[in-house]
Amino acid sequence: MELQIGAAKVAKYAVRESGDTLEMIERPHGGISMVLVDGQRSGRSAKIISNIAARKAISLLGEGVRDGATARATHDYLRTHRGGQVSAELQIISVDLVTRTLVLSRNTRCAAYLSAGGAALQAIDETSRPIGIHASTKPVIREIELLPWTYLIVATDGLSLACNAVDATELPRRIEVAVAARWPAQRLADDLLSLALDAEDGRPADDLSVVVLAVVPASKDRVRRLSVRFPL
Repeated sequence: MELQIGAAKVAKYAVRESGDTLEMIERPHGGISMVLVDGQRSGRSAKIISNIAARKAISLLGEGVRDGATARATHDYLRTHRGGQVSAELQIISVDLVTRTLVLSRNTRCAAYLSAGGAALQAIDETSRPIGIHASTKPVIREIELLPWTYLIVATDGLSLACNAVDATELPRRIEVAVAARWPAQRLADDLLSLALDAEDGRPADDLSVVVLAVVPASKDRVRRLSVRFPL
């Protein structure tokens, strides 16, 4: 099998810097983890918050700490660092080659979307609290077997806010079409970002980030590739 990761993000309209932070790290026992953090508010202040949380989570994952423990420790760190006065929505997505599973840890109000092994699309929307405020905060964790043609889509709330303002059914419908056609991960991430931008006439009301993980049949070579593009 081959893992594809596609991501696309944009800042709130007329705000120079996005309050969302997206980081990636290879797991010490094999596999890869993505950390997506949406800081409270927007702009520079939100970026500082999301950077604090993302850096802590990435450092723990790099040391071999399990995802659930990483989410709890990141919450404790942010709550202590900022005195329980600021929050962040944290999502950790991991491909764990030890357990051969896809692991999603959520501290967010945003739904994720999953199609496992070509099965029907389902929304993962169990209630979970943002980190940084409440003492008893813990992640909601979903573990999925690694199967070919598995798609997992996660995003910050800018995506749902934009799409729901026009038609709440369009976002899952768009994902279903792409999954059925077996789009590459980056193409789907770009398409969902375009959907949100079109809904808001190119002026997003909030920071917006989309991450797509796709597990597809193995390619002919064993080369790992990483591609990044962003405006300067």
